[in-house]
Amino acid sequence: MMLQFKIEDVARETGLTKRTIRYYEEIGILAAPQRSEGGVRLYTREHIDRLKRIIDAKDVLGFSLQDLQRYLSFSDELSERRQSYKDALDREDRTRRLLELERMLSEQLELLERKAQKIMEVRSELESLHDRVTKGLARLASEAEQE
Repeated sequence: MMLQFKIEDVARETGLTKRTIRYYEEIGILAAPQRSEGGVRLYTREHIDRLKRIIDAKDVLGFSLQDLQRYLSFSDELSERRQSYKDALDREDRTRRLLELERMLSEQLELLERKAQKIMEVRSELESLHDRVTKGLARLASEAEQE
């Protein structure tokens, strides 16, 4: 029997609120779980793992909800295509499927590269501001010593 978890357990393990979990179901980035006869949501380990991937994509990669939907859709499609590659019978079919995978991965890498570039731009601005503040503090300290 597959382990099932109530929403409280999922919230505790993922650090998300129950409301957020239900919202992710509502917008379609988390599959709706089965329900008990009493209507209680019963989540699986796969739900929890997907939520952890969502959290990583949001927190670490800075994805918006729209980016998240695209990323998760891509991730699901990638898994399907990897399986279809394994199921392909001839070299031509395998080559075509690998070319499709290569295109999809290139698009995702470009998305991440754009995000990384934006992060580096923000970092550069903050470092510049930090340098100016540090120099200003040093100047004020020097002026105070001269008084």
